[in-house]
Amino acid sequence: MSQFYNNVEAKVIEDEMVQKVIEEGHPEDLREFSKGKSTKDVTELQLRFKNILQIENLWQFENLTQLQLDNNIIEKIEGLESLVHLVRLDLSFNNIEVIEGLDTLVKLQDLSFYCNKISKIEHMDTLQELQLFSIGKNNLTSLDDVIYLRRFKSLRTLNLTGNPLCDDEQYTLFVVAHLPNLRYLDFKLVKDTMVRFLHSLLEKSGNSISQSLCFVALGAGSLQKSGSQKHTTAFVEHLNGSFLFDSLYAEDTEAAKLASLPGVGDLLQEYPSWFVSVCGKLFNFGLKEHKKREAEVSDFYARVDEALRANQEESKKVILDFENRNKRRLDEIHHAKSYDIAESKRAECKEDILQLSETLMTLEILVADQLEELLKDFKRSTDVTASTFIENVQEIYPFHSILFLNTFCMMTQCRDLENHYHEKLLEISITALEKSDKKVPDKDLSQDVEMLLVDKNTIVNAANMSHSIRLRKIDKRESDILCNTYHW
Repeated sequence: MSQFYNNVEAKVIEDEMVQKVIEEGHPEDLREFSKGKSTKDVTELQLRFKNILQIENLWQFENLTQLQLDNNIIEKIEGLESLVHLVRLDLSFNNIEVIEGLDTLVKLQDLSFYCNKISKIEHMDTLQELQLFSIGKNNLTSLDDVIYLRRFKSLRTLNLTGNPLCDDEQYTLFVVAHLPNLRYLDFKLVKDTMVRFLHSLLEKSGNSISQSLCFVALGAGSLQKSGSQKHTTAFVEHLNGSFLFDSLYAEDTEAAKLASLPGVGDLLQEYPSWFVSVCGKLFNFGLKEHKKREAEVSDFYARVDEALRANQEESKKVILDFENRNKRRLDEIHHAKSYDIAESKRAECKEDILQLSETLMTLEILVADQLEELLKDFKRSTDVTASTFIENVQEIYPFHSILFLNTFCMMTQCRDLENHYHEKLLEISITALEKSDKKVPDKDLSQDVEMLLVDKNTIVNAANMSHSIRLRKIDKRESDILCNTYHW
């Protein structure tokens, strides 16, 4: 079946089309088919830019895991019922208005409806393994569509950009508040600090997410005070103060109990200042490295611009010279006294046109080669810059003394400080336990702390649990810095 659809010949998926696609992409598969291998062995199929209007005849590819139907003219999702093993489905750049026909695709993890005509997110309840969902550039107008996505507990990446609902001033906060497991929204990393902050506000307010967005807006403002956009792009947001240290003890009830032990107070007076000092060094180092990265990028664009300008100037000169010569020849042809002279000049014109084409093509190749070299140099320099930053963030030095911290063993120093604090805390805790065993009363101890001083295992387990939580938070902060650097 085929028909003309807005001056484009609309098609359905037919055996001939599929066979041609397989032949173009996987000629070895065709050799296998000729030996009797069936379509059940095909796991990936690309039917892009085929002017497909209707999805048909895919039932035979029952073991497909990846199907690309993007950049067609499909209006309705149908004919996919038998593809129960699909993991990735791309229907972007089509004319789909309604989400439907996906009930059997329970293994789907990656689904794209980017650039269609969808006005509501619906009929996706069975897609419980969905991890990546792209539905940008559609007709979604209501933030209520975001609430529907809460049922997908595995959803980590979401793209809604280009929909009318993105114009709502509370859009980002609303999405992050409703989808706490989201890692990427509209191609940007969702910061853990924002998620934790939003949900702590919701807990304190005792309201629903929608009712609490006024608190959220205030909270976002306070977060911005501790880190500007520049700090974020330098990967050191919230390191210019006690933010990271405070987060180590957030919601740690065991640490709060142990803090009342005699001697822990003195330890906690020294520990924060050392920890914040290390964070400050990393913060300053990160800003300095960010400045270097910006300079490299700026220099790269300047060199690209210079190369393009020089090439354009040379091309203009070549074309101008040609036009001047051509004008003279046309005058000569016009005033030629014989047919032979006119033909001779016309032949010269044709030869000159060929020469112009070759010259311009040579200039094009030269600038392409030049830009390729610039890209290679830029990649080399950025690789070195990124590796230097990463090495200095994670570099490990022996920890001999708290007072002699090396500026560049940043996150290792934070871990060493935490380990040092933990060792001292255990010493104090065990001493307190021994006093308790000897029936030495301590009137300053609260009932909660006395419950921890039952035996050595109880107090050690409590301290170790708090310690491991704090180490994980330090590791997570380091991981965020490294991931952002790799991503850059």
